[in-house]
Amino acid sequence: MPKFAANLSMLFVEYPFLDRFSAAAAAGFTAVECQFPYDHTPQELLECLNSNGLELILLNIPAGDLIAGERGLAVFPDRQAECREQIDYGLEYAAHLDCPQMHLLSGLVSAGLDREVALLTYVDNIRYAVQKAGRGGPKILVEPFNSVDVPDYLVHTVEDARRVIELVGDEGVGLQFDFYHTQMEQGDLASTFQQHFELVSHIQISGVPGRHEPNDNEINYTYLFGLIDALGYEGHVGCEYNPRGSTLDGLNWMDEHLGR
Repeated sequence: MPKFAANLSMLFVEYPFLDRFSAAAAAGFTAVECQFPYDHTPQELLECLNSNGLELILLNIPAGDLIAGERGLAVFPDRQAECREQIDYGLEYAAHLDCPQMHLLSGLVSAGLDREVALLTYVDNIRYAVQKAGRGGPKILVEPFNSVDVPDYLVHTVEDARRVIELVGDEGVGLQFDFYHTQMEQGDLASTFQQHFELVSHIQISGVPGRHEPNDNEINYTYLFGLIDALGYEGHVGCEYNPRGSTLDGLNWMDEHLGR
């Protein structure tokens, strides 16, 4: 059975952010991931991790003005300096927190921006991030976002992500495979996962439709968890979903899969 990690940007939102670490540990998690924890200092986050015996497995690199609707700056040729400042800032957090993986969002391909130019700019910025991270630093991840939730994103399909990774051409970049986004965009989850498994560095899950708990939904996670194990995946599976009610009340799905 896979090892599960709590996404603290979406789970335990009943609590202030720094209190979510202890809530996750009390619920039985030993690993967590976060999207954008940059309102807090690395030292604050490190204290929360250490005091609760938690491992941080994934962060997002800062991705522009999220409130204004930006979803990354890495596709814009005229904003490379700003993008790389954010990469440097995120990597500082990763170094302090011993975080092994960071997701670099591409950004939205707005009207007037050529998609091929956007693609090559994204590839160039990933190469920069990989070089800055170094061989002992975090792996840089590419994640497809479905076109229903995030229209105009550069990377919508797993095949899109594979092209990016192959263009980068460095073992310091990997695939973040989100079963929710993949089901929403293209389906055919088992064969798609198997076909691209050699690139997979991290997995995330949630239910479809609604992006709620990964039970009582159209995705057969019992089958997929067996497939993940059979293929020899050794990383964590991030629980990145919006609970229907309280987080704890919704965790019975995990108890069932873990036999607790």
